[in-house]
Amino acid sequence: MASDKASFPARRAAAERNRDRILAVARDAFSAGDTSLSMAEVARRAGVGMATLYRNFPGRRELLEALYADEVDALCDAAVIEEGQTPGEALTAWLRRQFAFIPHKRLIVSELLVHAGEGGVPSRRGRALDAGRPLLAAAQGAHEIRDDITLEQIFDVIVAIARIEGSPEYLEPIVRTMLDGLRA
Repeated sequence: MASDKASFPARRAAAERNRDRILAVARDAFSAGDTSLSMAEVARRAGVGMATLYRNFPGRRELLEALYADEVDALCDAAVIEEGQTPGEALTAWLRRQFAFIPHKRLIVSELLVHAGEGGVPSRRGRALDAGRPLLAAAQGAHEIRDDITLEQIFDVIVAIARIEGSPEYLEPIVRTMLDGLRA
């Protein structure tokens, strides 16, 4: 009986590692623009069996939703002021991370829409806004970022820029101009 208790946490840790590997494979595929990756290929690349894949993600939609949620969680977790950064620098770095996330988000969301049916794609904008508000407040409080703009307005500009077709090199001066325009 004692050996069962000792192995249970190890099984739980192994299950978490399997889930993380599955998500890492899906994340890498979407980062490379490969949205046609089959569930079988995800399992193969992750080094897990199909039963493990489907135990974690009963279908493609659940895998995509988890991937999207993980990406948003990582974005929200990054909304911090690192040692040595000013609040304005932290906000700018976080907004740049938003821009970097958009191409992956677009692929994930468009794929999710195919599988979502009537339920649509759950919005996580509110969570991202809640994570970023303290950064904006700190940057505005330090008089590094203009105080006549809200985070919702900044997000709307980010979305507008994200809709522009072009390479990262083409978009970079546009992003830089937007970020420069936020300075107090």
